Amino acid sequence: MPFAIYVLGMMIFSMTTAEFTVAGIMPSLSREFDVSIASIGYLITAYAAGMIVGGPLLAIGLSKVSKRRAFLLISAIFLFGQILGASAISYEMMMVARIITGVSSAACFGISLGICFDLVSPQYRGRAASIVLGGLMVATALGLPAAMLFNQYFGWRSSFWAVVVLVLLSGILGMKVIPTASNSESVSLRSELASFKNPNLWAAYTTSLLIIGATFAAFSYFTPILTDLSGFDKAMVPLLLGIYGVATIAGNLVTGSITDRYMMPTLSIGLMLLTASLMMFGLYPRSPYISVIAVIMIGLTGVTLNPAMSTRITRVAGTGTLVTTVHGSVISLGVVVGSFIGGLTIETGYGLHSPLWVGFILAILGLISLLPYLKRAKVVAVTMKSKS
Repeated sequence: MPFAIYVLGMMIFSMTTAEFTVAGIMPSLSREFDVSIASIGYLITAYAAGMIVGGPLLAIGLSKVSKRRAFLLISAIFLFGQILGASAISYEMMMVARIITGVSSAACFGISLGICFDLVSPQYRGRAASIVLGGLMVATALGLPAAMLFNQYFGWRSSFWAVVVLVLLSGILGMKVIPTASNSESVSLRSELASFKNPNLWAAYTTSLLIIGATFAAFSYFTPILTDLSGFDKAMVPLLLGIYGVATIAGNLVTGSITDRYMMPTLSIGLMLLTASLMMFGLYPRSPYISVIAVIMIGLTGVTLNPAMSTRITRVAGTGTLVTTVHGSVISLGVVVGSFIGGLTIETGYGLHSPLWVGFILAILGLISLLPYLKRAKVVAVTMKSKS
C-alpha cells in the first residue's frame, strides 16, 4: 500500500474523533454554554445533517478541481471549523462550527476513498478502503477515549485543539505524499450524475444504509442496555466499549483482506452474523455473558463491512468522488435512522431492549436487499458451468 493511503486513514481518524468527541464530553459542554444535555445533542444532529446534505453539495462544487487539491481544500475548511469550535464562546458559535465540520467531513470521506481507489489497482481496492476506513474504527477504540481523557484532565477545549493538530499534520503529510495526478482517468460530473440512473447503485446504497442502521440502532443504546438490563456497573461500560472498538479494528482487518476476492460473500456472511448477534442480544439482554459476546460480534460484523460496501459501490458505479461522497451520506443517514427509530421504540414503551429488535429487523431487510443480486450471481454461475 502506498504511504498516502495511511495518511488518508489518519485524516479520517482525526475527523471521526472530532465527530465522536461531543458525545463523550456532553456534560462539560452543557456547563460551558449553560444549555441542557438535549441541546448539546443537537450539536451531534447538526454534524450528521451536515454530512448527509452538505457533503454531496460540496463535492459537486469541487467537481472540476483535482482530487488532491479538493482533499487539501476540504481539510482546510474542516480545520477552520474545528478551530472555531475549539475557541467557541457561545452555543451558537459551536453550532456553526459543527455544521462546517460535518459538511467537510462527509466530503473528505468521499474524496479520500476516491484517491485511495486511484492509487491502487482494482484487485486491491478493498484492502485500500479498509486502511482508509480503519481510521473510523481506531477513532471509536482510541480517539473517543483519548478525547474524554483530555476533557477530564485539561478541559474540553484541549480535546478540540488536539484534533486541530492531527488534521493539520494529516494535511501537511497529504500535501507531500498524495500525487498530483491519479492513475485513473478523472470522472466528469456529467458521467457521475448518469451513474445515479443505475438501479444497482441504489440497491447497493440501500444495503449499506440498512447495515449501518442495524448496527447503530443497537450501538447507540449500548450503555443503558448494559447497565440497566445486563447488570454491569457503570465503571465497566468504558471497558466494554473499548472491547467493542478493538473488535471493529479486528473485523476491519479481516474484511479488508478478503473483500477484493470475496466481496458479496463477505457482505452476505457478515450481515447474517450481525443479524444472529442482534437476535441473540435481543432474546437474552439480561445475561452478562451473552451481552459481551453480542457486543463483540456486532463490533466484528457491523461497521467493519464498510470496505465491502465501498468496493461494491466502485464495481457498480466507478470511483467518482460524488458517488463515494453520496455513499458516505447514506451511511450517515443509516446512523440517524437506526438511532432515531431505536429511541422512538423506547419512548413509546417497548422497553430498553427494543432497539436491539429494531436492529434485527433492519438487518433482515438488509439480507432481503441482497437476494436479487445473489440470485443473479447464481444464474450466471450455473450458465457458465453449463457452457464449460
